[in-house]
Amino acid sequence: MKGLLSFFLFCCTLVSAQIKGVVVNSKGAPIPYVNIWVENENVGTTSDENGAFQINIATSKTVIFSSVGFEIKRTVVKENEKVMLQEAVYQLDEVAATKRKQDKELEIGDAKKIHHKQLSGDKPWIYGKLFEYNSEYSDTPYIKKIIFFSDSEKKGAKLKIRLFEFNDTLPTNDILTEDLIVTVGKGMKKNEIDISKYNLKFPEKGIVIGLEWLIIEENKYVFEYKDIQTKKRVRNEYYAPSLVVNYSKEEHSFDYSGGKWKRKKIFQTDKTDKPWYNNVMMPAINLILSN
Repeated sequence: MKGLLSFFLFCCTLVSAQIKGVVVNSKGAPIPYVNIWVENENVGTTSDENGAFQINIATSKTVIFSSVGFEIKRTVVKENEKVMLQEAVYQLDEVAATKRKQDKELEIGDAKKIHHKQLSGDKPWIYGKLFEYNSEYSDTPYIKKIIFFSDSEKKGAKLKIRLFEFNDTLPTNDILTEDLIVTVGKGMKKNEIDISKYNLKFPEKGIVIGLEWLIIEENKYVFEYKDIQTKKRVRNEYYAPSLVVNYSKEEHSFDYSGGKWKRKKIFQTDKTDKPWYNNVMMPAINLILSN
């Protein structure tokens, strides 16, 4: 019996362990706010401002590291390992060195402020919305601002905005070469982020705007709810901010988890009493275009 117990404890040790490490670039400098997932599993985290991370996994699992400006890396992580990410090589379009007028604006998207929201829990999801190209944008071809609605449980919560190319099916490469970290206020807020400095033209294949939750200490809060089955109050640690969601008949919503993108499908049902029935839930995001 003693031998069997020892074997059981050994197996449990193999199943899961708290692995700590740090993410660095090719020069050894730490990389903050890296999106980290166990491949194909609902286990993930974010590196902190010093590149440090910890994740509870089996040591044999493949971990996926993703960050703006770096190539995606898949690796098995050892305790106290320095995980080095290789800088990505971008093929950027040449931007004419002329001053833009910016005397025209066009807001696109149907996002609006409603009291329905998506919580991150404790995972670094990326929640994305596709904007397709339209020839009507020819007079205002540049993306000037990103607008999104949040409903944060904490003041000063941070999240990362990512802009992705679209390959007709799923989001692919980052368009920006640097992190775009934004801070939101507590409660329901309309956030307008000016990105005009990037001189980014609207891609003809469309663009996916991603909102990435950061699983960092300053975003942590306690979420309390009543368990339906046990009728007891449950307290869990979650991470702000929650994001306002809208509902659509178009399947233009995506999420990134487990190291891969998934396209959200319409929730088909005969019921009609909930707004998400026979619709797709997507983040409340609009864009402002200019010339």
